Amino acid sequence: MPPRRPRSLLQPQLQLRNELTYGAPILSPARTPILAAVQIRNFSIIAHIDHGKSTLADRLLQATHAVSERQARAQFLDSMDLERERGITIKASAVTVHHTFKGEDFELNFIDTPGHVDFAYEVSRALSACEGAILVVDSTQGVQAQTVANAYLAVGGGLELIPVINKIDLPAADPDAVAMEIEQVLGLAAEDCLLVSAKSGQGINELLDLICQKLPAPRPSVTDKLRALVFDAKYDDYRGVVVYLRIFDGKLRTGDRIRMMGTGRTLSVTEINRYTPFTERVKELNTAQVGSICASIRTLADVRVGDTVTLDSDPADEALPGYEEPMQMVFCDFYPATGGESEGTGKRADFEGLREAVEKLHINDASFTFEVQHSEALGFGFRCGFLGLLHMDIVQERLEREGGVEVVQTAPTVSYFIDLTDGTSIEIHNPADLPDPARIKAIREPIVKLEIICPTENIGDLIRLCDARRGTFKTQRFVSETRQILDYELPLAEIIYDFYDKLKSITRGYGTMDYDIICYREDRLVKVNILVNNEPVEALSLICHRDSAEQRSRNILTKLRKQIDRHQFEIALQASIGGRIIARESIKAMRKNVTAKCYGGDVSRKRKLLEKQKAGKKRMKQIGQVSISQEAFMAVLDQGD
Repeated sequence: MPPRRPRSLLQPQLQLRNELTYGAPILSPARTPILAAVQIRNFSIIAHIDHGKSTLADRLLQATHAVSERQARAQFLDSMDLERERGITIKASAVTVHHTFKGEDFELNFIDTPGHVDFAYEVSRALSACEGAILVVDSTQGVQAQTVANAYLAVGGGLELIPVINKIDLPAADPDAVAMEIEQVLGLAAEDCLLVSAKSGQGINELLDLICQKLPAPRPSVTDKLRALVFDAKYDDYRGVVVYLRIFDGKLRTGDRIRMMGTGRTLSVTEINRYTPFTERVKELNTAQVGSICASIRTLADVRVGDTVTLDSDPADEALPGYEEPMQMVFCDFYPATGGESEGTGKRADFEGLREAVEKLHINDASFTFEVQHSEALGFGFRCGFLGLLHMDIVQERLEREGGVEVVQTAPTVSYFIDLTDGTSIEIHNPADLPDPARIKAIREPIVKLEIICPTENIGDLIRLCDARRGTFKTQRFVSETRQILDYELPLAEIIYDFYDKLKSITRGYGTMDYDIICYREDRLVKVNILVNNEPVEALSLICHRDSAEQRSRNILTKLRKQIDRHQFEIALQASIGGRIIARESIKAMRKNVTAKCYGGDVSRKRKLLEKQKAGKKRMKQIGQVSISQEAFMAVLDQGD
């Protein structure tokens, strides 16, 4: 007997969402009319990081005979080397397979999504192209922070959920306890959870049957005019921009003249492909199908993720609902390392090379922003916004690998709202953009709602950690006998660097966290300037709380003293708030023994040489240039204990 429908707490949102989105009530899954002889199911695979999504996708490909045993490999849908090296999914992958259930042929279009909180935008885009989702939970780890976030993201979008408990073949597996956690935290019935092992293949065929039986069929077309949602794009050196889309109404054929309703750009479709998971060229895409098109798109302005594609000759009256623009949480600067080609690496290190690499990468990843920035110390570069620190790290690595450039990265910061004395407010992403202190009435920083799932035995240590980061305790909830949920409000600036590392260290890897920005709140914030050889270095300046400014400044200067090489003259490292110096370190000069060859004679000979050396050092200190390495720039990251 198939498992009964889950008791989702947010299930009533499905009908409301359909009515708001499509303007007409949509039939329930049991009464949805069949679109064609081949039935279609569109779904995503969502989970916390490292719970087995990619391995489950591999087994689905093999079980549906889309990939033979000879062709199969681990993380088949993870096409980037960076994904394989780190063992994480960075880019969502859409694939089409077929499965036979009760004598009927089902076309299954599924998307393997990332699990890390920094790539939640990828997950939201994938879910908008689906009617259902498979929620994967590790039987040894249980419900974790991103499990909850992704589940509510899916249910809030009106998707049907199939809870799957993975890794049941491990000795430490406890599927019964995990099933009860799913029911308690997510509101999905414990008896509806399907037990599988993505590694051995146990339960995979049952999962495929359940997908065909339980997930709703796509809604029928509400108009004959073409409407397709662009949910992803990537850049190809030979074909230009490849656009991934889901057909909601009408059909799309090769040779059609299409219009991007958001940008107004018209293009001719030269190629239509489906990913099965090998590229397969087709002549058309019908309602509810997923595929990619090529239309000789060469520039970033021609395509926008979330746009609606329609026919130029017979355009649709109304565009499909797109996506909310992602909110960048972390900002930093990327500058070319040097001029020309970086020595010994073969990588370009000029501004134009960096511009080309950034623009191409932005087509593949629309969730980061960039604008031209100039620094007196580093020249021209880009001020980029990211969803989190991991996202920032991934973008830098992709720029260096895929773009063939070498970059210098400054310390990350968050955005602030500045209330001015004239009654206006401005938003800044860089401490260097802070206006004159005389014009500032208040500085407001982003506050996040932080949800931590951790072992009960580590509650005390985590509370002390959050309190030290200016956290405000909200609630404490029980997940099971051994785990609890802590809800805190913290400044985003206090968690973007090492908070997650300390969380993992305290909980021995068992703690997880998820956060969302809820407001901007005023506090006693000041700008700390870092001076090297009496010259301010804006790339090293930061905004922090007044109470911690002195301690953070001392930590930064201590690290800078170790990172900056010694010169022929003494280098003063200082931190100041306004015109007041609050911390100082010195890098001693390298001393050359000028009296080594002075034998005998009057002592005045030696004194004359030493005075000459002293005058030279003083003159050198006034005109000398201090080189600062990338490690020195990144030293401001460490906030100390």
